[in-house]
Amino acid sequence: MRKIFLLFTLLASTISFAQELNCSVSVIAQLTGNENDLVFKTLEKQLTEFINNTKWTNKVFKPNERINCSMLINVTENNNDTFSATLQVSSSRPVFNSTYSSPIYNYNDKDFNFQYLEFQNLVFNENQFESNLVSVLSFHVYMILGMDADSFELKGGDDYFKQAQTIAGYSQQLSGQGWKLEDGLQSRFALIDNLMSPSYSGMRSAMYKYHIEGLDIMNENQKEGKNQIILVLDELKKVHSVRPNSYLMRVFFDAKADEMTDILSGGPTLNTADAIDTLNRIAPMYSQKWRNIKR
Repeated sequence: MRKIFLLFTLLASTISFAQELNCSVSVIAQLTGNENDLVFKTLEKQLTEFINNTKWTNKVFKPNERINCSMLINVTENNNDTFSATLQVSSSRPVFNSTYSSPIYNYNDKDFNFQYLEFQNLVFNENQFESNLVSVLSFHVYMILGMDADSFELKGGDDYFKQAQTIAGYSQQLSGQGWKLEDGLQSRFALIDNLMSPSYSGMRSAMYKYHIEGLDIMNENQKEGKNQIILVLDELKKVHSVRPNSYLMRVFFDAKADEMTDILSGGPTLNTADAIDTLNRIAPMYSQKWRNIKR
């Protein structure tokens, strides 16, 4: 009986620590001239623990199901407890029956200003503002969760994107940049507003089909997988025709441009001329990469 109880305790302990993310956090402060200040190491350690140990969902993730991601904080200015920085966020998801991980989310947040006192308590509240540091990181956590879920299930990220939208809503009380409509077309507000708009539903459908009907079948049928990814471009073209040069399209290709180039260049020979034309139309910022695609 004691052995059974011990086994149950160990299992419960494993589950309680099997959170959703496996996130590598780095804080770089060379531009401040004080990169060796211990506050930056403390911040890096606290943020790593905060992101990886917080329970972000009501689901149980096995250790091997945790989402691999990274957050690189580049502090540009520091004055006492006030920090100005940029934040590079990226995440990936495994491809079925392979050792390859596909990039899902690659976002450069240029408006990351926050206050931080060494060893301060970091707590996430679903419905209440705590600090801009917590809000920005939590927003991107839910973007990671939502993008990942959308790649496995059609609109599977709805609940996570709604939480990201809630965070954006209650963070508008700040003077900080990125949370408001007037902060421009390339902000956190614009990103989540686009994702939740019916006008961009085709983008989310494309995310699902690209992975489930494209990448995930390549191990069994590489030609069909490649063809399905080419067909996804037709869906993206429809979105572009309604919302040309959208920020959401750019966010998609910030993650997928290199992968798309490799897929269209390699594997079974297919007619990629139309696909390349479409890519040049909907993602002209990556035209140099599209020129490298082998026809």
